[in-house]
Amino acid sequence: MLGDINEWPATTLDWKGFGKAIDDNAMPNKKTYNVNGDSGIKAQIQFADQKQEFNKRPTKISRRSLSRSISQSSTDSYSSEERPQQPSTGYSLPHSAQTKAKGTLPAPKEAMKIWLAYPAASYTDSSDDETSPRDKQQKNSKGSSDFCVKNIKQAEFGRREIEIAEQEMPALMALRKRAQGEKPLAGAKIVGCTHITAQTAVLMETLGALGAQCRWAACNIYSTLNEVAAALAESGFPVFAWKGESEDDFWWCIDRCVNVEGWQPNMILDDGGDLTHWIYKKYPNMFKKIKGIVEESVTGVHRLYQLSKAGKLCVPAMNVNDSVTKQKFDNLYCCRESILDGLKRTTDMMFGGKQVVVCGYGEVGKGCCAALKAMGSIVYVTEIDPICALQACMDGFRLVKLNEVIRQVDIVITCTGNKNVVTREHLDRMKNSCIVCNMGHSNTEIDVASLRTPELTWERVRSQVDHVIWPDGKRIVLLAEGRLLTLSCSTVPTFVLSITATTQALALIELYNAPEGRYKQDVYLLPKKMDEYVASLHLPTFDAHLTELTDEQAKYLGLNKNGPFKPNYYRY
Repeated sequence: MLGDINEWPATTLDWKGFGKAIDDNAMPNKKTYNVNGDSGIKAQIQFADQKQEFNKRPTKISRRSLSRSISQSSTDSYSSEERPQQPSTGYSLPHSAQTKAKGTLPAPKEAMKIWLAYPAASYTDSSDDETSPRDKQQKNSKGSSDFCVKNIKQAEFGRREIEIAEQEMPALMALRKRAQGEKPLAGAKIVGCTHITAQTAVLMETLGALGAQCRWAACNIYSTLNEVAAALAESGFPVFAWKGESEDDFWWCIDRCVNVEGWQPNMILDDGGDLTHWIYKKYPNMFKKIKGIVEESVTGVHRLYQLSKAGKLCVPAMNVNDSVTKQKFDNLYCCRESILDGLKRTTDMMFGGKQVVVCGYGEVGKGCCAALKAMGSIVYVTEIDPICALQACMDGFRLVKLNEVIRQVDIVITCTGNKNVVTREHLDRMKNSCIVCNMGHSNTEIDVASLRTPELTWERVRSQVDHVIWPDGKRIVLLAEGRLLTLSCSTVPTFVLSITATTQALALIELYNAPEGRYKQDVYLLPKKMDEYVASLHLPTFDAHLTELTDEQAKYLGLNKNGPFKPNYYRY
């Protein structure tokens, strides 16, 4: 078993304290109504004949989920003594609607009004307000206006999402509990630029519990959950982010986090390197007080190594992306689940029999290929690294060049971290209705800029889904405008993000508390002991029991009984 945190050798982390049931028999025989609601929604409400099987076995259904569609919900009938149950969101029916609903089934138009009164299950895109958050004057309940979010009134819904996420993030909750005494981040002023989701909110509130002050912006213009950003702002976190930012908004939000009177960051938590780049470009003197950078993406780490090689990296940096717990869990297992979720939500397509090319066979590519293969897709792989290429071949995938299959594939997925992987030439040769998406952090992998020309027509299908139409009528389906598919078009598993977030928190603690001289102006990997500690915090979720080495076994292997158990060069 891993020992107590106080036993860790040569590491800074030895700080202390670390609706009423509905009877289908009551439904009338088949009737059809054409309904034109006040909001312009046209619906056809059909009451099915329930005389046969359901008459024999009446079915009781508990409170209807808010996520049911309007057309489904409108078919529900109520007994003479019941009124509609209040949805779980806390919204109640208007009094007039309750009165009309009482006694008999309301008229079709009124039934539609009742269910239109309920908000959608997800609140991020539910607002019709097109006013830019930058033009709004908002304050939270404490009177603070040091934030910029879509709608502060959505905070209650965001708080509920955060509470759900906490249940799947056991390690961060454990860190909070251990921080009740001495706070290892007391005095830390962390400026962050990551995806703003419920999982990130749990991380931010954990950093706050550990003693840190935080200011936050989004690293992706499409991935912010507006209700979560509102909940954080309501809790007192200066958050500057909303879903659907423009490029100008994106940099404005980052600047508002950094450039604030009377507040100087001393730690950076970045995802993609944009925050680090902005400080280098606009406020280079800030690095005199910054103790370190923690970076979690392939793109951001690449930029850090470039700075280091050029001798321009002026503070220590921790490469979280290449830690074992990030690579093997977030990059592999997370993408294995989220790729299917993102594609299904945006295109509703069936995967069986579809031909897919995945560009890149790193951990992200491996996860995508495994998921698609399991669903019956025919998967091709492109790769530049002969080792990764051989792995793809041994896993049963055909290794090709993109040019060889671009005319025949149904889906193109990029996950390389590179630029111009899919060029205009490739896009021109794709078959009609080919789906194109990116699983990498940056929007550079697909040459989207080349598609913004007069001869091509862009047609918005739904949120994050565009048709790009050629003059001859051929079209491709572009998802999230070539940006990260998973958090732009879907969600990712909370438990996996718990692993990554815990790794980020420990890296911040390590750099902030490290004695002068331990880390130089270079890029470092997370110490192996910390990787193992992160993993150990998540094992109780599975009721997993680690085997302990005996003294004799530990001596034979030349290991400490409490780890680390593998050398740094070990490949998991």
